[in-house]
Amino acid sequence: MKLATTRLAAAFVAAGALTAPAYAQQLTIGLKSEATSMDPQFHNLSTNTQVLLNVFEGLTKQDAVQRLEPSLATEWEAVDDTTWRFTLREGVKFHNGSDFTARDVIYTMCRVPLVENSPSSYTIYTGTMTDVAADGDHAVIITTDGPDPLLPTELASLPILSADALGAEDEVTYAQGGCEGMGEVPQSPAFNSPDVAVGTGPYTLDEFTRGNQLVMSRFEGYWGDAPNWERVVMRPISSDGPRVAALLSGDVDMIESPPIQDIPRIEQGGFKIVDALSNRIIYLAMDQEGEAPSLGGTNGENPLLDQKVRQAISLAINREAIAERIMGGFAVPAGELLPPPMFGTSDRDVDPYDPERAKELLAEAGYPDGFQITLGTPNDRYINDEQVAQAVAQMLARVGIQTTVDAMTASQFFSRRNAQEFPIYLAGWGAASGEMSSPLKSLLATYDKDAGMGVTNAGRYSNAEFDEILREAMTTIDDAERETLLQQAGTIALDEFGIIPLHYEQTVWAMKPELSYEPRVDQYTIASQVESSGEGSN
Repeated sequence: MKLATTRLAAAFVAAGALTAPAYAQQLTIGLKSEATSMDPQFHNLSTNTQVLLNVFEGLTKQDAVQRLEPSLATEWEAVDDTTWRFTLREGVKFHNGSDFTARDVIYTMCRVPLVENSPSSYTIYTGTMTDVAADGDHAVIITTDGPDPLLPTELASLPILSADALGAEDEVTYAQGGCEGMGEVPQSPAFNSPDVAVGTGPYTLDEFTRGNQLVMSRFEGYWGDAPNWERVVMRPISSDGPRVAALLSGDVDMIESPPIQDIPRIEQGGFKIVDALSNRIIYLAMDQEGEAPSLGGTNGENPLLDQKVRQAISLAINREAIAERIMGGFAVPAGELLPPPMFGTSDRDVDPYDPERAKELLAEAGYPDGFQITLGTPNDRYINDEQVAQAVAQMLARVGIQTTVDAMTASQFFSRRNAQEFPIYLAGWGAASGEMSSPLKSLLATYDKDAGMGVTNAGRYSNAEFDEILREAMTTIDDAERETLLQQAGTIALDEFGIIPLHYEQTVWAMKPELSYEPRVDQYTIASQVESSGEGSN
């Protein structure tokens, strides 16, 4: 299976030729969903990450197909099984003019567990750390509580903060029980201010107004290659029609996630379309902890605790129909949580569409007449998310599970999901690491926020054998052995229908013909990576 395709291969020929971009003045992008916060440690959400990667940088980074590359660290090495040494890039300045040093790395790691009300805690990246210490100004030693082979990869998802901008003391000392020298740690709302949202990235934050726009300016002191654009404006346009209209009228230069049915019209208008199969799985998660809300016809019981019921739900869903009719062919039915052949996948078959067997399983579980349930879903986060949820509801109704769809904006949905208000919900997950440990650790591991496990497991699936194998995989240095363990863990959870994969999204961007953008499997729309072969726009 290809992980990256384009509808216009010539776009990439042009992009490859742009080694010395002609600087343009302003790039305006229409976003399907806006960032919920400018705090890079608040919400592990791709709509946040794609914006924040223009302002902040990690020690490492990933390219368009998730290959690991140096960033604020120029190199790294495993000193022993539990010790990593990162050599830091010299001569890097933060937007406030302060020098980037090991102190900033220590402060960054220290702040993670101190972020309040995080919908998906970044402790998934720091949970194994027992010590972070400076080795001079331009190296850090990170010690873990066991082998952590993925640490360099996962640190690409942890942007580095400015200790000075956030009010740290002269010396910051890491300790698991509580760091010293942190000062008064700013919480997420403070990052709406450019004085606090200070990174080392190619752009500085000028303005972040929720519901209106985000504005950034090129950072002239950037250590790397200067971005193509002097100014970037990112506007949230959640409704498909107005987003397409903004592109066609010239109000914006580029949009993400144009509706599938409008792609021919966009291309006929002379605009460019690029697309790629993403690593994002769209899935259903179910309450498997105890009593579940919004159920009817169950005599007060939670039928989702029964594996037969969960299997019936999976067999009731016609994934091929959803991919073709709802997604217009811009999706691939999913049998696991990452598209093969990504690391840790086992090329598992997609569950068949078998409504008759689904009815039999419901009867065997004691629900021959089915029951009533509410399906929670965002309506502005994933491609055709509400339409997919409505299709799932209709399919479940055909086997006797009368399903009401409760659709809402992404911000409302994530808040209610984390409060466990839905007995079943539709959501998505993109693997930041590009391998199977990411969804397994976040979506299926037994919930333990302090350990950074199961932080997005709102259904509270739990299996001790799964947890043990996953922990072993995450501390196994040998790649082949680690992949086998990840395959075993994934098989356990999917055999129990602990989560139900639906499809992998095919991500689409539309833009003016003079623009070039390499589609990313992580679905990020990163303004600093948009290039122009002309004099610019707007």
